[in-house]
Amino acid sequence: MAAGEQRPSWEEYFMDITLLVAKRSTCLRRAVGAIIVKDKRVLSTGYNGAPTGIRHCLEVGCLREQLNVESGARHELCRGIHAEQNAIIQAAYHGVSVKGASLFCTNLPCSICAKMIINAGIQQIYYRSGYADAISKQMLQEAGVELTKLDTDRQGENS
Repeated sequence: MAAGEQRPSWEEYFMDITLLVAKRSTCLRRAVGAIIVKDKRVLSTGYNGAPTGIRHCLEVGCLREQLNVESGARHELCRGIHAEQNAIIQAAYHGVSVKGASLFCTNLPCSICAKMIINAGIQQIYYRSGYADAISKQMLQEAGVELTKLDTDRQGENS
């Protein structure tokens, strides 16, 4: 590290990893990354894309685009699994508890992911951008999940 440079905060560090994970996305509409962290350790990662063994939208096209489905609506019309879902699934697949963990995500989770996050016991979410799903934020707040928006210069601000 060059003289005068500061180490990134833990939040900056984990969000930088999340942004790198998002680069693996195979979604044609939005590249999303998510990581689950507990005790300053990465438990699992996930990005949005089709299930294992299923062709990705990069190969077959996007049904949602073809049908002009707006962002945040009709999630069932998608081959892909959301990044947050993939991160939770990966933890479960490997027998890792996410209870009491934090989720870092490039976007505020949708309402489907919010329900999974609540029931998985994740207590805090750090995100960069919003998402077109008002119910999500309402449910997360009602469940006591702490939401922290990290803006583009990565200075934390509670929402």
